[in-house]
Amino acid sequence: MKKLSLKLFSLALVFTASHLTSCSSDDPAPIVASKGEVIEDLDAGTMKGTLDEDYTLDASTVYNLTGQFIIEEGATLNIPAGTRILADNGGTDVYIAVLQGGEININGNAGNPVVMSSADGNPGDWGGLTLCGKATTTAGVDAQAEVGGFIYGGNDDTDSSGIIRYLQIVGTGAQINTESQYNGVSFYAVGSSTLVDHVAVINGSDDGVEFFGGTVSASNLYLENNDDDSIDWTEGWNGTVTNAYISHTVAGFSTVFEGDKDNGNPKFNNITAISTVGGTALQFKKQSGGTITGLSLSGYDTDLDMKDGGDPANVIFNDGYAPVAFATPEKQVETGDYFYALNTSVLPTVDASDFDWVDSNLSFETSVLQGAVTGNVTLDASVNYTLNSSYIVQSGGKLTIPAGTKITARDGGTGVYIAVLQGGEIDIQGTASDPVVIASANAQGGDWGGLTICGNATTTAGVDAVAEVGGFVYGGTLDTDNSGSIKYLVLKGTGAQINSESQYNGLSLYAVGSGTTIENIAVINGSDDGVEFFGGTVSASSLYLENNDDDSIDWTEGWSGSVTNAYISHTVAGFSTVFEGDKDNGNPTFTNITAISSVGGTGLQFKKQSGGTITGLHLVGYDVDLDMKDGGALANVQIEGADADATLITGETKKYTLNSGKDATAIDISGWTWKNANL
Repeated sequence: MKKLSLKLFSLALVFTASHLTSCSSDDPAPIVASKGEVIEDLDAGTMKGTLDEDYTLDASTVYNLTGQFIIEEGATLNIPAGTRILADNGGTDVYIAVLQGGEININGNAGNPVVMSSADGNPGDWGGLTLCGKATTTAGVDAQAEVGGFIYGGNDDTDSSGIIRYLQIVGTGAQINTESQYNGVSFYAVGSSTLVDHVAVINGSDDGVEFFGGTVSASNLYLENNDDDSIDWTEGWNGTVTNAYISHTVAGFSTVFEGDKDNGNPKFNNITAISTVGGTALQFKKQSGGTITGLSLSGYDTDLDMKDGGDPANVIFNDGYAPVAFATPEKQVETGDYFYALNTSVLPTVDASDFDWVDSNLSFETSVLQGAVTGNVTLDASVNYTLNSSYIVQSGGKLTIPAGTKITARDGGTGVYIAVLQGGEIDIQGTASDPVVIASANAQGGDWGGLTICGNATTTAGVDAVAEVGGFVYGGTLDTDNSGSIKYLVLKGTGAQINSESQYNGLSLYAVGSGTTIENIAVINGSDDGVEFFGGTVSASSLYLENNDDDSIDWTEGWSGSVTNAYISHTVAGFSTVFEGDKDNGNPTFTNITAISSVGGTGLQFKKQSGGTITGLHLVGYDVDLDMKDGGALANVQIEGADADATLITGETKKYTLNSGKDATAIDISGWTWKNANL
């Protein structure tokens, strides 16, 4: 993409001699047909008034748009490649509009696009481009537009308002009132015979493009930093958008999509949207919906917002993306909104380089981590990185994080995490003197999602199971699978809540194989588990787990690995347990486990038929030592080579005090100074 200034028209206007007629005093005066004022202004390089006949602009002239320029029914404005139109900073008084029966033919090309911009290209400088057609809209025949009061709507779905090809439009979105603004390009009941291809809308105070009913389709849209919605539609629009690249780098925008009112089921093919400022991606109001194929989202806090409680089934994801609700029921009742995460790809389906004809200063800082890792990526320990969103290592990719690297995770909840997919690798190369730290700025539980790794080892969930976090696929038949190496890593502020049943953990290990190395890991101040194993065969050593609100070490789905040397501290009331084992018993082993609570609580909890083998247990300060949650046999829990020696607590049927096996010498962590590392 060209890295050029958006101040496209700071040069003085120069008019060529071809615009002047010179006659010798000896020549007879030419007979000149009288011209209307609008045509005379156009000949002089000024656009204003109403055009009621055909006219072709001159690409060698920079035109000054000084007010309203309206193309009347029966008139056609032709704009050749390379034409520049400079809009006055006149707000709502400056715009171009094509009325019903009028046409505009913008014939830019990749080498010479047509550019419409204010001098500085600031949002809200002018009103943009509006087209009014005769196609159907739920607003009816001869409806009145919110902008300009223009008439639109009819019954000719094949109506043509002309051609828009290779247009860049900058600085639009002037505000009419508190409820209405101009958009970059507004399509009012525009018909399917209108061609819209390669359009860029940059720095708009309202929407990039908005469709008010109609049947028109658009392809190859580049939409950058539009303050409201990038693509907005209403009134039953049922066209198609193919290939759109959408970027948000300025906080406070509204959405990538906003669909409203009746569902005309528009189609969207290959949509890539990237945000460095969080926000909401897809929003559907009332009963609106659509069909989406090839969606890539990166950087958004909320993927899908059914604004008025509409059915998520109205939105069809042809790639199989499954909406996962994460708003609390109380929040849904309060706002009427239903918020969802989607397991969308972060691999772009449309690349910014496809729009090298666009003049833009857009660049993403190399210190911002988000999107996909597809090859070998090595971070630089001297750089202060920000984990802005999901950062996902794809199959075949490898992420290397050298000793001493500090990564600040944005307080973006479930939208911020690092994940390693099946076939990907992570190599965290911390040392005792220079650990790697990934933490939110305030290190408060739930600030971000943590680190998730998906492998190909066995799990009782089966082959190609789907994770509760991210919708990632995990599970196979390779118990020696290798997802990389994690050494000397400190995680703080993890555990963002997906919904009432699911949260991210500090470190989530989905069917991770025994070839993976995990040692010297600290998880501090997590809103859910410190470490959770979902099946797999991986082992871990030297874990420091402090004040994780749910379980410190959690496992399920037949995990059969081991934990050696773990120190667990609870000083904040309300946590769940030291251990939580669930479902089938893969008999994992635990050696040298020290857990100390100053706030009571439960030590070891085993659900269903889960169990394990424990040696070197030091358990102090818990109200309940052992909870066989679903009445499982004490024989499932082997402590120091024997069935758990325990006595039921008075009045309880499943909760026990250990009579022996909990008084081993506490492990000495005085040398674990690496756990104190901060950002």
